[in-house]
Formats: sequence, C-alpha cells, structure tokens
Amino acid sequence: MSVAVVFDSAGTLLRTYRVARDILRDEMLTEVETTTLTFGSDARVLVVLHLHSRDVMEAPEDQSLSEFFLEKSIGFGVACSRRVIPAEAVGDLLYNDENACIGDLQACIRQVWGCCKKESIVTMNSGVILNLDLPGIEFTVTTGGRPFAGAKEAITELHRMGVPAYIASGDRVTKLERMGDYLGIPRERVYGVATPSMKARIVEALKEQYDNVVMVGDAINDLNAFRKADLAVLTEQQSDRKPPVLYASVDRVIHNVSEVPGIVAELLADTAATGKSATI
Repeated sequence: MSVAVVFDSAGTLLRTYRVARDILRDEMLTEVETTTLTFGSDARVLVVLHLHSRDVMEAPEDQSLSEFFLEKSIGFGVACSRRVIPAEAVGDLLYNDENACIGDLQACIRQVWGCCKKESIVTMNSGVILNLDLPGIEFTVTTGGRPFAGAKEAITELHRMGVPAYIASGDRVTKLERMGDYLGIPRERVYGVATPSMKARIVEALKEQYDNVVMVGDAINDLNAFRKADLAVLTEQQSDRKPPVLYASVDRVIHNVSEVPGIVAELLADTAATGKSATI
C-alpha cells in the first residue's frame, strides 16, 4: 500500500509567532491566529505579500502601503477567505488602499523580530487582511517561526519508512522551500500560497497517486483538506484553542508532530492485517 503525508506549515511543522495590527482601532494583536481572524467575516481575505522585510523597514513609515506596493511591484497571493474572491478584485483593493501605511507593517515586523531574534528563524512572512466592506486593508500581519522540536526527525522517519512528505500551506513558496530544504522535503513536494480549496485539491490529486493520503494540520484553513483526506490528523502542538468543527472533522488529535510516523505505521499495520499489500 502506498501512503503520502501532507503537512500544513505554520502551527503544524513550525512553532509560529503571529501578530496583527488593527488599522481601524490602532491596536496591536499578539499571538493571534490569522486564519481565525480572517474567517471572522466573509468579507475578509488573508493576502500574502511577496516582499522582503528589509525593504519594508527601509521605507518611510508615513508612505502608504499601496504606494509602496506599486513602487516596488510587489506581488501577492490569496492565502485564505471564506468565499471565492477574484484575484483582480483583491489586487484592486490592495493597490488602491488608503487605510494602511508602511509604519503599520513595520510595527508588525518589529514585534515578531523582537520575539524571535534569538531563534533560528526559518520563515518570516508578512501580509495584510483585506476587508471588502471597508473597502481596503483592515489588518497588517507578520509571522515568524522555527520548526518544532522533532519535526525534522519525523520527516526523516517517514522517508525511512518509504512514505513521502508534502507541504501545502498559505505561506510564500520561497520561504516554504527553504523550510523544506531544512526538513528534507524536496522542493517539488512543496506547495505554497495554497488557499483552503487549493489544499483540498492537492489532497485529491495525491489520492490519484497513493492509496492513502494523510493530512496533518492545525487550523480552520485545513478543514477542506481534512475532509478530502483518507486520514485527517489535527495537531494541538501550538494551541488547543480550536473551533469544534475541526475536532468533528478529523480522525486523530495529536500533541506533537513526532507522533505522525507512529500513526502512519499503525495505518500500514492495519492494512497488512486485513490481507492487503503493505508495500510502499
């Protein structure tokens, strides 16, 4: 039997520190779950920005973000939203926003860097949450993180078992590829800027190649992929504050990513016990 394991990144493979700046209330939100914040309204869209933190920090703090995006030709990807919103509509709001300035994003980057500077940061991403009802940018967001203890060993053990590991995440591709390099996951198995629906399609596509596909995630944006997977695994390693619908939609709940190889071993053993081929 052939098995593949798909991992989310932030909160699943990475211990992640997230902050958001509420533009309207002039307030910093720390240790925030950006996907939960986004799903709080069907008018919100979480957008990942293709930029380098250094360029943001070198820009004038009073410059509008939209002007900076146009000046630097900053691209974007839609990470998640509760409803389908055309990329053209997202771009129109992003590049014409009048709410946010560079200082709002700089504040997020400083907050994350201040918390994580002593760590070996593998990924650091920035973005915004748009609100179509404003319309414009409602929050600026930055995340920084490092692999959980045991993550690299878990991937190594899966590969030793002959089970390929994949990453499907809403984060930037370049950042995810660097993390994949560190964890030992080939770049062709890394899918970045994946919306919830895209994650589900990735799982569906892999099910055509493998007998069983395991999805490991930690947040509401993994829900569609959980429902498509043969075995859905919810991890509480970062936080156990999850919406009830997640617990109702998974087969297993774990507290450490290092538990994944054992679950896969059980899956293979159960299959062998029923008389099916356990060849991977």
